[in-house]
Amino acid sequence: MADRFPPDIDMETPSIARMYDYLLGGKDNFEADRKACEVLAAGTPELVSFANDNRAYLSRAVEYVAAQGVEQFLDLGAGLPTANNTHHAAQRANPRARVVYVDHDPIVLAHGRALINDSAETAFLLADIRETDRVLGAPETRRLIDTDLPVCVMLVSLLHCLPDHDDPFGMVHRLTERLAPGSCVIFSHIVSDDPASGAWMTDQILSFGTPWGRVRSPEEASAVFRGLELASPWTDGREDGGPRAVDCASWRHPDVPPRFRPEDPGVKLWELSGVAFKR
Repeated sequence: MADRFPPDIDMETPSIARMYDYLLGGKDNFEADRKACEVLAAGTPELVSFANDNRAYLSRAVEYVAAQGVEQFLDLGAGLPTANNTHHAAQRANPRARVVYVDHDPIVLAHGRALINDSAETAFLLADIRETDRVLGAPETRRLIDTDLPVCVMLVSLLHCLPDHDDPFGMVHRLTERLAPGSCVIFSHIVSDDPASGAWMTDQILSFGTPWGRVRSPEEASAVFRGLELASPWTDGREDGGPRAVDCASWRHPDVPPRFRPEDPGVKLWELSGVAFKR
């Protein structure tokens, strides 16, 4: 399999993108990625469902945002392509939807080219998502994204990959300030209300030599929504005074009512999620 990848790919250090691919049942991963996932799964048995729930949330959230009339999507930290990518979900709801995928991992670039061939309304940009000027000013972005019109910024399973010294939430606020009213974020972040569980996962991933941030508390992760208006997490859009940021497995799920955390109190890690608009 190695001969399918660019020669500068590090196959010995686990990659978050490849680990996620493995958890989703993909084939674009290496032994180091699989072993890392096995270590994490030993302490978090829900890891596979965790990843699949997050991917299903992405599709529901993108379809919802596209149905609200947003036609431009900036997918930051896009990861490896799977069977149901952002542009597939967006264009089901709105065939005019345009998507720019952004990632810094060269292995994602190798597979991202397939996305470009898949749709003229899709582009892939190899860039560091922390470099906002470069991301917004790149030819790929300028061809498809007009910042004078609403833009959806995808932050799905992303900000926990960035350490505090990178100021991930400040980065998001600086980006959304430059976008038109009606823009929004689709967000999910690994969180825990048990500091020991969060520290365990953080320490394990960092021990692999994998660049990463940390598991944060739900309160810390909710900082991303500052200055934005959270959409209802109910499928019918009801306003019942309940939580707006919820476990991703329950956000606008047709069979599961929205809940702030997993129903099982023994589950200590989940992905806090929400869709929020700039008004």
